[in-house]
Amino acid sequence: MTEDHKGPSLEDLEARLSAARSQHDRSIGKGSSKDGKNSAQGGFGFAMRIGTDLVAALIVGVGIGVLLDYWLDTKPWFLIVFFLLGAAAGFLNIFRLVRGYGLAAGYTKVDEDGDGPKGLKEDVERNGKRRG
Repeated sequence: MTEDHKGPSLEDLEARLSAARSQHDRSIGKGSSKDGKNSAQGGFGFAMRIGTDLVAALIVGVGIGVLLDYWLDTKPWFLIVFFLLGAAAGFLNIFRLVRGYGLAAGYTKVDEDGDGPKGLKEDVERNGKRRG
């Protein structure tokens, strides 16, 4: 009555998770987004993000410039400087988005899974710790 009944092993669980993920990826397909919408709607979202990134950076830059000009009574110098800095930041954000850098630190490209820089998983398996 005191038999040891071993449950499923972690390797079995990992194999089942891997199979489920690959089946899910195949069912979604490369041309559609995760919620099943087609790639044309995904392109619209990408364009909206580009526009939002640029406008947000400009708004922040101009806002800082106006506040500094008002506080230091140096109109319009800080407005001009921070407008240019905001535009540069907006274009840098767009460049990073289009090139696929995402939010990875150090401009390291994000891998295809979207869960970290390329080679990170191999480094963790090899060294037992993360880079950086």
